[in-house]
Amino acid sequence: MKQGKKIKKFVKERYRKIASKGNSCCSSSACNLDLAEQAKSMGYTEQEISSVSGEVVMGLGCGNPTALAELKEGETVLDLGSGGGLDVFLAAKKVGEKGRVIGVDMTPEMVEKAEAIGRRGNYKNVEFKVGEIENLPIEDNSIDVIISNCVINLTPDKLATFKETFRVLKPNGRILISDLVTKGKIPEDVRESFDAWAGCIAGAMEKQEYLNTITKAGFRDVAVIAEHTYSEPKTDDRLAGKIISVQVKAYK
Repeated sequence: MKQGKKIKKFVKERYRKIASKGNSCCSSSACNLDLAEQAKSMGYTEQEISSVSGEVVMGLGCGNPTALAELKEGETVLDLGSGGGLDVFLAAKKVGEKGRVIGVDMTPEMVEKAEAIGRRGNYKNVEFKVGEIENLPIEDNSIDVIISNCVINLTPDKLATFKETFRVLKPNGRILISDLVTKGKIPEDVRESFDAWAGCIAGAMEKQEYLNTITKAGFRDVAVIAEHTYSEPKTDDRLAGKIISVQVKAYK
């Protein structure tokens, strides 16, 4: 099995377990906080947290893409790596009854969990699909806005992911991606660690390379609209200050 497939299999199993347990975190010292406080540390407001089922606040992510995506009523939104559905349900409230939000996740257990929460919450404008972000089960030119929250760093092939993202967006459509990137060199043993991959660290690209990859996929006006140093694992001082959470906007 090629390394990329091994990584994906490991990550998928990790998130299958998270779906069953109901919470985890992406390599953050904030893991010691309760999940609501952790969500606040990522940029979610008290009002947003209280507006959704507590089941979807799982301690995953590294930002709040729905806060910066400037979603409008009637838009069709796609969430890459939708997990338990937190960002999908928040986006659903913003696009309204005439809008639509689709969540894609490669872990069937996550999709099942999100679908169940959606049914209980009587969300009529959401849909969840099992699929990989490098090969999206979405039609060409069908999406107004794509969001994602600390997921693209998990894929071994980021260029393929951004090309797929470009394919499914409508002309002039936009992306708002929250993700982790690096500042400086990450130790090779960390890069090769499956645990560090599943923890959103090993797969993080150097910041400029990440932005260049988005441009290479065809996007224009690629810009970082917010960033901050991410809380690194206290167990590895070599990563201090090297992991950055960024929110990137770009247009097709």
